[in-house]
Amino acid sequence: MKLHFSKAQLNDLDTIMTIETAGFTPQEAATRTSMAARIANYPDTFIVARAGGSIVGYVVGPATDQSTITDDLFSTSQPNRPDDPYIAVLSLAVSPHYRHQNVGSQLLEQLTQVARTQNRQAITLTCLQRLIPFYEHQGFQNKGRAASTHAGEVWYNMVKKMLY
Repeated sequence: MKLHFSKAQLNDLDTIMTIETAGFTPQEAATRTSMAARIANYPDTFIVARAGGSIVGYVVGPATDQSTITDDLFSTSQPNRPDDPYIAVLSLAVSPHYRHQNVGSQLLEQLTQVARTQNRQAITLTCLQRLIPFYEHQGFQNKGRAASTHAGEVWYNMVKKMLY
């Protein structure tokens, strides 16, 4: 399957929200308002994957000066700052019909290219325990249990350092 990558646009919001709610519990999923703010504030770090013109997945996260994700990033968004050393992934989601087809891996590679171009030090994220092997396979290191209490879940800090 050939994927094309582009920046998210506000007119993509309905499809993005459909994928978001299919990939996360109601407690974990971003609200429509939060997702619209992410599209507006993170134009360079909100990447969508398209197959045949349709959005099949996306990855989004702000630039931040924090090496781990803080829960406030899920509810507030500010424009990316060029000097922040990290990109914090808030959502990586793939349409159920396109899972297990390397879409998530390719989205993370696209974000890695952006991070390198922007001279970021690392990409950071939190994930559930069952997803640790997937992220380790993508070059992330497990840094242990996160302080996050987002959606009442137990999260793990994962970090991928940029190699230049």
